[in-house]
Amino acid sequence: MPKIVLVNPEIPPNTGNIARTCAATATELHLVEPLGFELSDRYLKRAGLDYWPHVNLQVHPSLESFCDYQQAIGGRLIGFTTKSSYSYVEIKYQVDDWLLFGSESQGLPASFLETCTYRAKIPMPHDSVRSLNLSVSAAVGLFEALRQLGQLDSSAPKAT
Repeated sequence: MPKIVLVNPEIPPNTGNIARTCAATATELHLVEPLGFELSDRYLKRAGLDYWPHVNLQVHPSLESFCDYQQAIGGRLIGFTTKSSYSYVEIKYQVDDWLLFGSESQGLPASFLETCTYRAKIPMPHDSVRSLNLSVSAAVGLFEALRQLGQLDSSAPKAT
């Protein structure tokens, strides 16, 4: 199952919303410190509501420690960034992929993006809109990966 990684997230409600998405999809959530908030932050907890017990959360003290952890497990790094010409839908996702998202104000560090197997963007048809909200971007990327991998609930009624 793909994993979501947030590198230095700054806004508690975004991380809370992503945690909720991870709980709903049984997706691991990895947070890379420093964080722009405390994990006990009430806004973070409020956005995640009562889903926090269902989140498989791992916190890494630095980007270096995350990289060591990821390399021991394996899998491809897919960095989401506005600085790519490659659309996220063009990637053929694999079950062991790591979907990486940077901070709201800075994105992923350029040096780290260089280590990614793929750099993917979510295309914006209007030049005046640079990017989507972090929690929306994470959901868009994750659900495309899950769709491709056939990991979405297929028991729902089909649209006609």
